[in-house]
Amino acid sequence: MTVTMQDIAKGLNVSVVTVSKVLRNQGRISDATRQRVLRRAKKLNYQMNFVARSLVTRRTYTIGILLPEFAHPFFAEIARAVARTVRPHGYCVVISSFEEDPTLEASEIDSLLARQVDGLIIASSQPSRRLSVFRKIEARKTPYVLIDRPIAGLTACFVGVDNQAIGKLATEHLIARGCNRIGHLRGPELRIAAERSEGYRRALEKAGIHTDRDYIVPSGHTDCAGYKGMKELLKVEPRVDGVFCYNDPVAIGALKAIAEAGLRVPQDIALVGAGNVRYSDVLSVPLTTVDQGTCQIGTLAAELLIGRIGAKRPKPAQKILIPPKLVERESTRRS
Repeated sequence: MTVTMQDIAKGLNVSVVTVSKVLRNQGRISDATRQRVLRRAKKLNYQMNFVARSLVTRRTYTIGILLPEFAHPFFAEIARAVARTVRPHGYCVVISSFEEDPTLEASEIDSLLARQVDGLIIASSQPSRRLSVFRKIEARKTPYVLIDRPIAGLTACFVGVDNQAIGKLATEHLIARGCNRIGHLRGPELRIAAERSEGYRRALEKAGIHTDRDYIVPSGHTDCAGYKGMKELLKVEPRVDGVFCYNDPVAIGALKAIAEAGLRVPQDIALVGAGNVRYSDVLSVPLTTVDQGTCQIGTLAAELLIGRIGAKRPKPAQKILIPPKLVERESTRRS
């Protein structure tokens, strides 16, 4: 037989309202009472009826996270930070991947809205000319927060990093390490890749170093793309002595291509990535990278969304930019 909150309350001589508040982690309840209710609920093997709860509260206590891919450690870390942040508030997350396909992204958003999620966190691939997807979300009055990828022309909450600062910081570091033929393995056709490239160009310009277009090679966002891009960059003469990579996976692919060419990092070519993914410090040559506050992005986005879900009145859009930090390791440490 299904255990109810009434069963828990009856055994403790407290009200059903008190039990409800404890189970939802809300209200001012003494620690002693809270522990008694939780012990009783565990003993009776109480399972919350989320359908009944949603009918009363008009919430499903679910948050949808839409990511370009599951495998990338950057997005995996963000999802983990979101889950950790919303869990104490009684929320669970539903994670969906759209494989950098704007059409699939729109379809996944429709599916999550149909499941009546209370809010959305999105790392979108939608071009700025296709804002109808977000107008649909807004028409449903479902709060949402964009992460990592801002969209021009859309007034929406956003949490991410200053991408131009990433490119500038990485390139300035290579210049400080004595590099003057600095290449760039550019990312995919996204605004954030363009901003990182712009930071690279500005740092070179500030240092009085000519920007050679042959030193800028498209490389996508994966290690395989970084490997191919670096092989192309190595064909350019005079050879680069430093490279700023769009992200850490691209830099890892570049490391492999440089080693296969019989060259050394950092003695022949210094290398900087971006992202500070978990394994950057355990590579054969630990990677200098720019930390973009991955966990911070997930935590802040989740807190922002929770605040909007519970708000009685609409709030103005909020933009949070996290300043990047350089993490120096062996890939740029020249003696």
